[in-house]
Amino acid sequence: MRDGERESTAGQDQDMSEQERRLSDLERELTLLSRHFVASRGPRIGQSLERSAYVLLTRLETGEPLTLKELAHTFQVDVSTINRQVSAMLRNGLVERIFDPDGGMARKFRPTALGLERLQADRAVSRAGTARLVEASGWAGGQTQQFLDLLIELNQGVEHLEGLAWSRTGTGTDTGADTATGTGTQSSTSK
Repeated sequence: MRDGERESTAGQDQDMSEQERRLSDLERELTLLSRHFVASRGPRIGQSLERSAYVLLTRLETGEPLTLKELAHTFQVDVSTINRQVSAMLRNGLVERIFDPDGGMARKFRPTALGLERLQADRAVSRAGTARLVEASGWAGGQTQQFLDLLIELNQGVEHLEGLAWSRTGTGTDTGADTATGTGTQSSTSK
């Protein structure tokens, strides 16, 4: 980098408002967090689910069965993308197709016992990686809870922006959201 470029960059940094600096720092730290989180889990040793199956099963375990259209809406992807992912999960016995309990025409999907079993096994590996990250931070329990509360608040804000709230039933935080439509009241309760 030449001296003129360095001066220009320094001038831009000085012009950056405190809010812009915080957002820049936040973006960088979230990028690093995602990298650390993925790396902490290791090379998927001990995990048997594809990432998409893990995320889909996580969504399906907390709520009512969903149609392909509802899943596509929830994940903000094409129905064809969800169809490919769910088809692979069907072939592997991770989800099952059922009639709509409310009498609708579209079939819905829910996790099978095998799907939930494999999700729990993979989740144990993921939690062990998360524990390593928390241990490495040197945080006490209160700091971990504070980070969790802030992360929940951030995720709920994003969900509100997208109009797609995720149910947190059984996780210590219950949003009271309707899992298919993403509607409902949101209230955070901590353990």
